[in-house]
Amino acid sequence: MPFGELAYPMKQLPDDAVAVTFHQKPHGTSTNPRDEAEIARFGKIQRLRRNFGLLSIVGLTCTLMITWEGSLTVFQSGLTNGGPAGLIYGFIFTWIGTGLQALVMAELASMIPLAGGQYNWVALLAPKSCSKFLSYLTGWITVISWQAALASAAFLAGTMIQGLLVLNYDGYNFQRWHGTLLFYAVILLSLFVNTYLARLLPKIEGTVLIIHVVGFFCVLIPLVYLAPHGTAKDVFAKFTNGGGWSTDGLAFFVGLSTSMFSFIGVDAATHMAEEIEDASTVIPRSMLASVALNGSLGFAMVTATLFCLGDEEKALNSATGFPFIEVFVNATGSNAGANAMISIIITAMIFAAVGLLATASRMLWAFAREQGLPGSSLLAKVEPRTLLPLYSIGMTAIISLVLALINIGSTKAFNALTSLVIASFYSSFSIAAAVLLYRKLTSTGSDLVYGSFYLGRAGIPILILSLAYSAIGFFFSFWPPTSTVDAVSMNWSVAVYGGAVLFSLLFWVLHGRKVYTGPRWEVSPDEPVHRDSHSP
Repeated sequence: MPFGELAYPMKQLPDDAVAVTFHQKPHGTSTNPRDEAEIARFGKIQRLRRNFGLLSIVGLTCTLMITWEGSLTVFQSGLTNGGPAGLIYGFIFTWIGTGLQALVMAELASMIPLAGGQYNWVALLAPKSCSKFLSYLTGWITVISWQAALASAAFLAGTMIQGLLVLNYDGYNFQRWHGTLLFYAVILLSLFVNTYLARLLPKIEGTVLIIHVVGFFCVLIPLVYLAPHGTAKDVFAKFTNGGGWSTDGLAFFVGLSTSMFSFIGVDAATHMAEEIEDASTVIPRSMLASVALNGSLGFAMVTATLFCLGDEEKALNSATGFPFIEVFVNATGSNAGANAMISIIITAMIFAAVGLLATASRMLWAFAREQGLPGSSLLAKVEPRTLLPLYSIGMTAIISLVLALINIGSTKAFNALTSLVIASFYSSFSIAAAVLLYRKLTSTGSDLVYGSFYLGRAGIPILILSLAYSAIGFFFSFWPPTSTVDAVSMNWSVAVYGGAVLFSLLFWVLHGRKVYTGPRWEVSPDEPVHRDSHSP
């Protein structure tokens, strides 16, 4: 029975529900039977092992977003378009916008705690006449966003290692294929952790969260203490229009991609929903905690770096390819000190790739089990011994390895993945938020069953503001860095995004519409959700 034929709300769980009876015995394990009962309301069987708690999932999300580290790695775009003041006010603008998105997704994830995230929300909340197609399109776009995010993180980690080689070895002959090989090493390490060390992944993420926070101070303190400082006017009042745009305001919006990319991944917990204990409560908390923690660290690091920027032109034209490396060298006065600080950021980026591989593969697996992708029957398999979607994990790694080949031809073409991540994430969020807004405006209060996190009367204003913010981010994500565009400086993300969407539509016409019915029922829809007769 497809979700598109089911009127929302689903069956409401009683507060004392402790177990659920299935026609088929669950394959996964959970110490909280309520989790299995909750996904059973949406026709799903527990197949994966629930081994993430609040701390470990906050660790995964924070170290996957790596806002303070990520804001430095893509610093160049914001410095060129917007300058120091643009980066400061752009970060604040993006932090608020991401917070609005997180509030909306927290409410949705609490209502529908399934690994597919956005496409499940759309399937349940959209009008029946279009829920099937909209959920299919949302699923494809969300898959694209996470695959591109993984490739972007691995690319940044690999090229930062190259930046260290440039910094420390005068005779090093920079070649793009070197970066591709380093990219491969990051992906293979991530694959090893997500398979052979998968049982330890929650503990690893909890440990990396500590490194994420401690590493922040290990970079911030020497930077602020050792570097010469600029004035407040240099930071808060200096706008730059390096792209040659008609106004500083337009340059500001073009440069927003720096801050937006730094907050990508706030929905990561949603795609791990079926591996989280007490998911409907933990996911909203982890989303809001991640935005608050990463936003605070990110704003502090961006502000400190701008005060310690020094020669802006020299930083922008750094031979390493990363302005922040030049800033660190200028601050410490030695390559050794800069190496130590840069290594912390590289380590964070590598562990971000580990978390991104986990999340991207779960999204791929979730959509494949609904027959939404080519090869779905294989990608949807769960290995019975490890309870891992090994085929989806492997395919996610292969996709990144193939995407890495783009870097050999053109670094600028590969950099378009940064914009693609923003565009695809913001568009998938917008579809889900729009259908929730539609349901809130057209339904009576009893028509919607909310989870433990509920926005109440503030829900509609928050939805409208989050959609407005997302529209701005989506629109400007496709803009090139300069007003004079040629084949080299073109932002090719619009072509990649459009091509991926066109391919999904072609697959829909030729095959998808025949097999995709929306999220599929794995248990009988008429099987009652109730307390087990042996429960106290």
